[in-house]
This record gives sequence, C-alpha cells and structure tokens, in this order.
Amino acid sequence: MEVSATLWGNMTQGEEIYLFRITNENGAYVELTNLGATWVSAVVPDRHGIMGNVLLGYDTAEGYVRDLYYMGATIGRFANRIDGASFSIDGVAYRLERNDGSNTNHGGTSGFSHKLWQWKLVDYGVCFTITSPDKEGGYPGCVEVSVTFSWSEKNELTILYSGYTDKPTYLNLTNHAYFNLTARDGEIIDHILMIPSNRMLDTTSRFIPTGAYRLIDNTPFDFMYPRRLGNHLHDNDSQLLCNHGYNHCYVLKDVSGDDLLLAAILIEPRWGRRLEVMTTLPSVLLYTAGYYVQPDVAVCLEAQYLPDSPHHPHFPSCLLLPGKQYDERTIFIFKQEH
Repeated sequence: MEVSATLWGNMTQGEEIYLFRITNENGAYVELTNLGATWVSAVVPDRHGIMGNVLLGYDTAEGYVRDLYYMGATIGRFANRIDGASFSIDGVAYRLERNDGSNTNHGGTSGFSHKLWQWKLVDYGVCFTITSPDKEGGYPGCVEVSVTFSWSEKNELTILYSGYTDKPTYLNLTNHAYFNLTARDGEIIDHILMIPSNRMLDTTSRFIPTGAYRLIDNTPFDFMYPRRLGNHLHDNDSQLLCNHGYNHCYVLKDVSGDDLLLAAILIEPRWGRRLEVMTTLPSVLLYTAGYYVQPDVAVCLEAQYLPDSPHHPHFPSCLLLPGKQYDERTIFIFKQEH
C-alpha cells in the first residue's frame, strides 16, 4: 500500500490544500483532499480489469473551493435539514444558520464541507481532524471531530467518524460522494439499485420529515429487490417531481447501535462494476443529483442519522453528550459482476 501527499493548491488566504492518493497492490486507488475532508476519486477496475474513476469531481483544487454541490465532502455538523433552523436541548433553544429557506441544510454556511481540515497520514489512509467552536453555526458545544479514510487491498474504503463535545449537542456526519459506476459521462438510469428497506421518511415539499414512516412496497421507491434506477425516476409522482428525482431517506434500523448493516448495492451492468455500502448509521439518503448542473448523472448514497431528528423523539437520536464518543463507520466495497 502506498500513501502519498502532494501540495495541490491554496485557499484565498494562502492556506495549503493537499491531495492524497492511497494505492493498493492491484493499482486501484482513491484520492482525498483536506479541503472539506473530501473524497476526490475512486479508480477501480471493471469486469475486464480496466481502471476508471467512478466518482464525479473536479480536476483542480480550485474546483472544490468553488463547489456548490458538496462534491465528495464530509458533511457536518448535521447532514441534511433541520426544520426552522433551530432545536432545543434541556429547554434551551438554539438558532442555527439558515441556508435553505427557513431551514438549515448540511451544517449551514459554517458547515464542515468547505473548511480546511488538519491531517496526518496513517496506515492505509489519512486521518482528518477539525475543531468546531461553541456556537459555530449556532450549534452548542466545542466539538472535536476526526474522519479517517482507509483503503484496503480488496478495494474497500472505510470511513471512520469520531466526535467529542464539551456540551450536549447534535452531531450527524456523512460523506456526499457522487457515484457513476460507468466511469464515463452519461446518466445513471441503467444502474441497478438495491436498498434493503421497505420504509422511507415522509417529507414535505421543502424536504422536511413529517415524522411518519412511509411504507414503499410496490411503489416507485421500492428497491427491496434490485431494480433499474431509471424505471420510475421521472414518473408523475409528487415526491419525485418536487425532488427532481430521488432525494429520499430510507430507514435501516430504529435505534442507534454499532452493528454493521447493508445499506445499498449499486451495479452498473454494462461494465460490471458493483458497489456495496455497509454502515453502522440508521439510514441512507438516496439522491440522484436532480439539483446538480447535470441531473441524473450520478447517485449519492449518504449513510447518516435521519434528517430533522432533533424534532422527532422516535427517530434514532444523534444527541452527543460530554464524556461520550460519536463513533460511526461506513464502508464502500467495490467489486466486479461477471
């Protein structure tokens, strides 16, 4: 295994942006950057052994500085939306940054996705760390976060999320990689998807959960068995229309826990690449890039706590207390279909 670090560019104030490459003995590799603790590329073989990058991204550091789509970034403090950009803990109300109408999304304008993280090389990967001070973005508590990416000889990328706080606060981290397993330009409508859940969150037209779980058997949202993504992507369904395709949270389990579950399987049948996603997190957000500049050219599979969970006590809780550790893991396993 070879891990390298290269100076890639600079922030506007001159801070250094690095590009990291982790290459295994088979020549497959992933690239990362300390800007946003971002996953930049995944170059893996198809069924013929031909290598290709299966992540959407940018060729330069400047592309990530200017990015508007959270391309491959680590999302925090809170992935997805919180209704009204506010929550209460122990009777104390906290006002968050509004960056999605009256709501906050992906940590607000102070989110982790465009911050420069500290870094160190570790065995088989890179560990990124960041300190978020008390009241940054409106969130209580000084939070110390580390995100460690490691790459294996079996083409498995493991992301370990860790966090500590000095005050009760909510923490919900994910990665926002955009996958296209063809490793080419073009839509993902022929990708085959399986998500082992028959429940998703019911949401308003502003993508805020109502609190209800929606049973999806035999609907356009049913991926319990492998199904072509394009079969119902543009159906005349109110949920698909307001989301510009799929932008929906599938519930994997009802309580927090360290058990590792299958979140999704994604297959590209023509070239034979296969992606399996395993996670300890309780849900996966399926997003088909409907709001990207080129819709339907990628699919995101964002393992996370449920959106707006501070307002729904029956959702698995991501309330982090002093003396406790936020400890979650997601594994992306690349294989070939033969």
